[in-house]
Amino acid sequence: MPDLHEPDHPGRSRQFDDELLGLDPDDPDAQAFAEHLDRMQHQRPAFTVEGYLEGVRDFAESANRAKGGRRWAAVAVVALLLLGVAWVVWEALVFMLVTFL
Repeated sequence: MPDLHEPDHPGRSRQFDDELLGLDPDDPDAQAFAEHLDRMQHQRPAFTVEGYLEGVRDFAESANRAKGGRRWAAVAVVALLLLGVAWVVWEALVFMLVTFL
């Protein structure tokens, strides 16, 4: 992963030197937009466990930032996934008990 901060400006996104020239680095809106650009331009390893886990982390972070209907939609997706996993585990346990006992 490339270093996103200049050594002489710790805590400041490199986006202010590349994409956001002329914007005030101390402005909270500009900082939020720089963080957004950093997330959008981040390259993660594809087709690896680390890449998939990072995708889950990105989903969780975006769900935490969401408000209103989007947040409830993310909660519903997670609840449906957990319900599906619980059903599959239950069915596997019942199959094993019926087969081996």
